[in-house]
Amino acid sequence: MLDKLIIKNIALIEHSEIEFGRGLNVLSGETGSGKSVILDSINFVLGAKADRSMIRYGENECSVSAVFRLENASPVYGILRDLDIDPDEEVVITRKYTSDGRNSIKVNGSTVNVTMLRKITSNLVDVHGQSEHFYLLSEANQLALIDKAAGALLLPVKEKLKGLLSENHSIRHKLSSLGGDEASRGRRIDILKFQIDEIERAELKDGEEEELKAKRLLFNNMEKIMHSASEALQYLNGEGGATDNLNGAKYALSEIHSLSPDYAALFERLENIVLEAEDIHDSLSALIENLSWNEEEANSVEERLDLIQSLKKKYGDTVEKIYGYLDSVREEYELLTHCDEEFSKLSLELNKNLTKIYDTCLELTHLRKLTAEAFCKRVEQDLKTLNIKNARFCAEFALYSKEDAKSAGADGLDKMSFLFSANAGEPLKPMNKVISGGEMSRLMLAIKTNMSDVNQISTYIFDEIDTGISGNTARVVAEKFADIAKHTQILAVSHLPQIAAMADENYLISKHETSDGKTVTDISPLSEKGRLNEIIRLIGGDTASSAAVSLAAELMKTCSDYKQSIKTAD
Repeated sequence: MLDKLIIKNIALIEHSEIEFGRGLNVLSGETGSGKSVILDSINFVLGAKADRSMIRYGENECSVSAVFRLENASPVYGILRDLDIDPDEEVVITRKYTSDGRNSIKVNGSTVNVTMLRKITSNLVDVHGQSEHFYLLSEANQLALIDKAAGALLLPVKEKLKGLLSENHSIRHKLSSLGGDEASRGRRIDILKFQIDEIERAELKDGEEEELKAKRLLFNNMEKIMHSASEALQYLNGEGGATDNLNGAKYALSEIHSLSPDYAALFERLENIVLEAEDIHDSLSALIENLSWNEEEANSVEERLDLIQSLKKKYGDTVEKIYGYLDSVREEYELLTHCDEEFSKLSLELNKNLTKIYDTCLELTHLRKLTAEAFCKRVEQDLKTLNIKNARFCAEFALYSKEDAKSAGADGLDKMSFLFSANAGEPLKPMNKVISGGEMSRLMLAIKTNMSDVNQISTYIFDEIDTGISGNTARVVAEKFADIAKHTQILAVSHLPQIAAMADENYLISKHETSDGKTVTDISPLSEKGRLNEIIRLIGGDTASSAAVSLAAELMKTCSDYKQSIKTAD
C-alpha cells in the first residue's frame, strides 16, 4: 500500500507530504483546486512520461517520492531481487525531473530507468481514470486474471502440461539429431551428399595452395622475368660482356701465375669466377629456353586456387580442417541414411505426446471456461446494481485444433478476451472498444470488486470515475469501494458525497494565494468535523443549515453502518 507521498514543485504544489491510510482514501475539493495535480504526481512517480510543463513556475526541478509498504506475498520482492535491489517491506521511490529534461529515478537508493520503474510499480498500483486504460484492458492479462480466479484448481493440470512440454522438447531434440521430420531429413541428406561430393572431387593436397600461388606469381610476372634474364645474359656474354673481360683478365694473369704463390692464388680465384660466370650464363640460357606463356595452364591455376578458397570459406581455413569436416558429414550422412526405424519410433512418440498436450490443453480450457462463466456472472450482477440494467459480460475463448498442439506453451493454447455490452440489442464488444467513460468506469469497478481478493496489486487509484452518476447508483458505487477497500487500499478523487462519506480517510485539496502573490495548492487530512463540513459542501448545503448538517451526519452514519456490516460478514 502507498504510505506516503511527498510532492515538490509540481504545478501549483510547492511542497506537500500526504500520509495515506489503509482502506478507502478520498480526495475532494472545489473544481480547479488541483485534484488532477495529485494524480499527475502519482503517475509521474509510477513511471509516466515527464513533461517540463509540470515543473512549478520559477523552479528548475520537481520531484515526487512515494513510500510503499509491501504485503508478505507481494511479487515485487522477486522483481526487486531480479533488478539487484535489496528487497525490503518498505519500498521508497524518488523521481526527479529538471527543466533541461534530465530524469533521475531511485528505488531504495538504487538508480533505475523508467522501464525498470514501471516493472516494479505495475505490481504496486493500478490507476484508472476517465480516459485511462488499466491492467485488465490488456487481453494478455485477462487470461491471467481467470487463472488467478481459478486458483489451485489449475495447478495439477498446469504441472501435467509442463511435464508433457518437457517431454516434447526432448523428442524434438532427438528428431533434430536425425534431421527432423522426413522432409527436413531428406533435405539434410541432399545437402550432406553435395558437401561430401564437393570435397572429395577436389582431391586437396597439403602444400598444393602454396605451389599454385608460386606458379601464379610466375605467370603474372612472365614478361618481366624474360626481359631481366635476357638483359643479364647480354651483360654476361655480349660483346665486351663480363665473361670476355674475365677471360681476358685470366689470360693476363696466366703469364705470371708461376712466378709467385700470390699470383698463383689470384689466378686460381679468377679462374673459378670465370667458371661460375660461364655456369650462370648456361643456367640463364636454359631458363630462357624453358620460359613460355601457357594461357590454359594459367587459367587452370586460377580456377584451382578459386576452388580451394571456396572450400576453405565453407568448410575450414586449412586442408586439415576441411577433411575433418568431411569426416563429420560422412558420419552424419551415414546416420541419416540408416535411421528409418529410429525416426519412425520417435515420430510415433511425438504424435502421442502432441495428442496428450492437446487433451491437457482442453482440460485447462474447460476449467477456465467454468471459472470465467461464474466470474462474469458475478460482474454482470454487480453491473446491474450499478444501474446498467441490461449489462452483459462474458469471456470469449478462441477455438483451436489438435494441429495447434505443437505451438502450446506453459499456459496451454487459450486466447481469451472479455466482451461487454451495456445496452439491450447492442452486440458484445472487447473491453477496449467500450466507448462510454461512465460505463467503462462502472465496468472496471465491478471487475475490481470481484478480483480484489485474487489480484496481488495492493493499491487502486480512481480518478473521478463517478462522473455522470448520482442517486442510488452513487450509493452503490460507494459500497463497491468499501467492499474493495476491505482488502485493497483505494485512493479516489471524487465529487460525490456518498463516496466521501464512505471514506476511511478524507483529504481536502484547496488553493490559496500566498503573501508574495503566488498561488499554491494544499492537501490536508480532514478531522471528523472537517469531514462533515466537506460532505455538506458536496451535497450543496451550508454548514450553518441544521438540515444540511443533519443530512450529512445521517449519510456518514449510513456509510459507517455499511462498513461495519461487511466487517461483521467477514
